[in-house]
Formats: sequence, structure tokens, C-alpha cells
Amino acid sequence: MNFKYGKKEIDYLKSRDRRLGEVIDQIGHIRWTVEPDLFSAVVQNIVAQQISGKAAESILARVGELLGEITPTSVAKTDIQAFRNCGVSQRKAEYIKDFAAKVVSGEFDLAAVAKMPDEEVIAALSSLRGIGVWTAEMLLLFTLQRPDVLSYGDLGILRGMRMVYRHRKITKTLFDKYRRRLSPCGSVASLYFWKVSGGAIPGLTDPDR
Repeated sequence: MNFKYGKKEIDYLKSRDRRLGEVIDQIGHIRWTVEPDLFSAVVQNIVAQQISGKAAESILARVGELLGEITPTSVAKTDIQAFRNCGVSQRKAEYIKDFAAKVVSGEFDLAAVAKMPDEEVIAALSSLRGIGVWTAEMLLLFTLQRPDVLSYGDLGILRGMRMVYRHRKITKTLFDKYRRRLSPCGSVASLYFWKVSGGAIPGLTDPDR
């Protein structure tokens, strides 16, 4: 499944921001994979923290084989050592088990969280062990597919903004100015900033380098 957006969001962003509009025209439509299941997405994010993408992919493949399906029940009935055998660190395994226990007990209500306003979702998710604000924002965007997520804590987004707007530094004040301008389509803007940051437009440099 890909993040859903279309002509409405593109037309809005182009009407609000000429430079970003030029970037959108150059890059075209972006297909960005999302994980629609919140529980599985949290587990995957915990496992992938502070390791390379290749290592995370390998470990998650082993976890998938172990569990069959990443669900609160399958995690809850699997002991920590089994996760350790898959390459998951002791601390991450504890975080995953703690999360599953909270979901199974009803302490953490996945369905209720999914219906909360953005800021409440971030607060709820970042209250979990192993989940910080940035990860909560990414879950908000790539799992719940909220339309207006633009993270000041994301280095790729900040780099993309420097490249698009030609600033040596994106201060919080400057960031907030752009966020207000691009709202309520901040999530789609994020996709384009990430693409720019990754070199999608040849010759477009980072002024901070």
C-alpha cells in the first residue's frame, strides 16, 4: 500500500508555494510504501531503530518467520530469548513485549489511538517504551496516513527544505513559517522534501555543505 494523495493536494501545494511547486513538477507523483497496521508498524519501528536498513530488513524477516504474523497475541506468547535469537537486542525485545502486554491488557487501545487528533496520537505513542516523538510522527504519517505531518525532528526534511528554499539553516521559526504555509498538506510536502534530500533533482545542492 502506498501513501494516498492526488491532484487536490498537489494543486494546493503548488498554489501556496512556487518553489515547492517547481519541485513537484520535476519529480512527479511519489509512491511511498505505508504499513497500515499500527501494532506491526510500532514493532517494526522499534526493531529498526539505530541499525542499518539492511540489518533491520534481515532481522524483521526472521521475526516474521518466528511469529507468522506480527500481532499483540503472537508477540505476547513469544519469549524474549526467541526475539534475541532473531537478532533483536535485549532492550528492544523488552520494549516489544511491554507494548504487546499493554495492548493485550487493554491499557493501550490501538483503535482509540487511531481516532485521536494528531497531537494526542503523538503523545500516546511516545509514551510507549522505545518510541520517541519523531517515531510517533512517522507512525502518524506512514501508518495512520494523516495529511498534515511535517517533522522538525527529521534531518531529511530539514535538508530538503534547505535545498528547496536555499537556506543554510532551517531554524524553528523558519520551519514554522513553512509549515503554516503548507498546512494542511504537510505530509505530501514531506514526501517531496525527502525525495529532494535524497538527490531526486540533479544539481540541486545543500547550502549547508
